[in-house]
Amino acid sequence: MIGTDSANTGAGDDPLNGGRGPNELRALRALAFEELRAILGGIRDMHFAVAERAFRGVGPPARPVKAIHDTISRTAYDAVSCGVGLVDRAADTTIEACRIGHDRKLSTMRGGSAVVAALNGLIGDRLEQSGSDLHQPPSVRIDGEPVQLDPDALGAAFPDATARLVVFLHGLMGTEFSWGWGGSHTGDTYGARLASDLALTPIYLRYNTGLHVSESGRSVAALLERLVQSWPVQVREIALVGHSMGGLVARSAGHQGSASGQGWTERISHIVTLGTPHLGAPLAQGAQLAAEALYPLPETRMLGRYLRRRSAGIRDLASGSLVDEDWRGRDPDTLPAAVCREVPLLPGATHFFVAATITRSPNHPAGRLLGDILVRVPSATGQRSSRRIEFKPSDGHHVGPAHHISLLNHPVVYERLREWLRQPGASRHPGV
Repeated sequence: MIGTDSANTGAGDDPLNGGRGPNELRALRALAFEELRAILGGIRDMHFAVAERAFRGVGPPARPVKAIHDTISRTAYDAVSCGVGLVDRAADTTIEACRIGHDRKLSTMRGGSAVVAALNGLIGDRLEQSGSDLHQPPSVRIDGEPVQLDPDALGAAFPDATARLVVFLHGLMGTEFSWGWGGSHTGDTYGARLASDLALTPIYLRYNTGLHVSESGRSVAALLERLVQSWPVQVREIALVGHSMGGLVARSAGHQGSASGQGWTERISHIVTLGTPHLGAPLAQGAQLAAEALYPLPETRMLGRYLRRRSAGIRDLASGSLVDEDWRGRDPDTLPAAVCREVPLLPGATHFFVAATITRSPNHPAGRLLGDILVRVPSATGQRSSRRIEFKPSDGHHVGPAHHISLLNHPVVYERLREWLRQPGASRHPGV
């Protein structure tokens, strides 16, 4: 039985949604117009900041011109803002009158889920805090629909359930659909092939990538605990496969679940990370630096303000943060690698990793500089002079030429996955 995601049913009173009940389309409309007003306000502030500097340079003779300029400009901006408000109200009235978005959620459709996932990646922490219908709490998904975590629903959704599970965790702004990237047909995914070749049962999760990695890890751990307790057969082993941020969430979930005594962690046999920025991602680091450089000047403050609004999940990617201690009580705009707690690898599980470069050789200058475009080899392998993750070099694999997104569905990566997961791991659960 596939049904409504119960963790998200309480979002109906969100102001972004107009307070009229759950409707992702209405929430998206409200958010779009809210952002448009913010952009207009930022442009206005930048305009006046540039004008102020210019008029100040001319001196007292420019005062009459400045007064005229300010009056006309404010009138124009107010008129545009009023027009945006009228269009917003008209769009909301149309959506409500036509009952658009009530029958099916955007997040259950491939295209709609991509839009919602992108928003979650960019401002998912804000969506979660406001109770927006666009917030995506962790859930098991099949064909875009959430699966209830009770024995009857899981039995119906997974009629061929086995005792060995492989759980897939997508990266930033991704969904379970992401694992089909470049596939020739719907079932052309790692999970489908592992089910055929190794009799593993694939589980695809979706989660809000805009939350802190530690928050996602904790909620994913709770979800997997419920999943194992309600699974149709006794679970013997669990393999976690995470792409990009998903690898960080997998490690965080295992660490936090084990620390809190959750039984599912005793069944983890393998953790595989694909292009995961264990030591940070250059783009996330660049966004942090750019935000601080642009914000102080009035002329560029709008750009700096928007970069500062990046989600907690994106901030965590700057250094590969896994636990709450890294960010609680700290300035959100400064999370250097030096303050990150080094989380040990989960005992009893075998940890594998894949790193990629856009060049055939990882030692090529372009490959060393760019990695897979988003993550460099030292970060994906957890090996840097200043920081080191306890991975065994023999448990890693380099893929090249390949880019970051191709790791979601790559023939060489699948060969390694099949080889790594072919041999059952040693269970640490006394009852298995």
